Amino acid sequence: MKNIRPVIGITMGDPVGIGPEIILLALRETSIFNMCRPLVIGDEQRLQAAMQCVESHFAINTIQTPDQGVYKCGCIDVISLSKLDSIKTFWGKPTVQTGKAMVGYITAAIDMATRGSIAAIVTCPINKMAMKMAGFNYNGHTELLAEHTKTEKYAMMLAGNKLRVVLVTIHMPLREVAAFLSTDKILQTIRITWNALYKRFGLKKPRIAVAGLNPHAGEGGMFGDEEENIIAPAIHLAGKEGFNVSGPFPPDTLFYYAAKGDYDAVVCMYHDQGLIPFKMLHFSDGVNTTLGLPIIRTSVDHGTAYDIAGTGKADPGSLAAAINMAAKQAIQAGCKV
Repeated sequence: MKNIRPVIGITMGDPVGIGPEIILLALRETSIFNMCRPLVIGDEQRLQAAMQCVESHFAINTIQTPDQGVYKCGCIDVISLSKLDSIKTFWGKPTVQTGKAMVGYITAAIDMATRGSIAAIVTCPINKMAMKMAGFNYNGHTELLAEHTKTEKYAMMLAGNKLRVVLVTIHMPLREVAAFLSTDKILQTIRITWNALYKRFGLKKPRIAVAGLNPHAGEGGMFGDEEENIIAPAIHLAGKEGFNVSGPFPPDTLFYYAAKGDYDAVVCMYHDQGLIPFKMLHFSDGVNTTLGLPIIRTSVDHGTAYDIAGTGKADPGSLAAAINMAAKQAIQAGCKV
């Protein structure tokens, strides 16, 4: 590893969710500061409020630009972009103002990463309804990131130390999945997955498995023909391009072998096909990372948890894992900051 700690921008996420708390809890660990220079992008007052919840006290260093940070354990460097009224802001109660602030943290971080003033972005959880309440019609972080980086070809990966899954379709009603799938979309996802495993995860010979859509991967057409007509042709074309890819495999057995280490990633046809087995293994330490972007972005693999926001009970494990993954990817990419 190079003798550099990359600057990792951590967006607060929903300021009335558990984001402020898990930031403070994760940044208690000296190991994170040994790996990177964490920079919070959010609201200073919400961090102050969260300190009362987690019963920890940090020095808060409010700065204007990343180069002004001190980046030492015990001190939280923050670029404070909002000043939410403490009298009108309550844990677990999103408003138009908190929704606007939430999106503002993300877009500011994208701008910093695009300019090269931070090496990567780590995002704390947002609430999609709060985003729409504030007038932003995105289905989530991924679509917002893609639009603001002008990225047309991207994919969502959920990654842990036992399993990585990549989704061909993301937030879509199940009844629409089969009609949306195409050989081109699956082939594109395989390409994006291979490039990410090679360039950002440092795997020299990535092994990719592809899940079928139907029970038993269609059972020779008895339970559906998407495997034969759409998925298998994509795998064949990917193989001709030199990728080590195999399938389509029955989803009910594939994840067992992937978790054993037979494959480096599984390309999945729809959201829950990949996320159910993934969260069974990595509920507390899973990381969401967007592939195909010109910038590095990782995220926690959970929601805003409004029901426990402000109680100090939130688990920071996924955020700590996301920060570490972002730092490793930045170092692998030869970051300059």
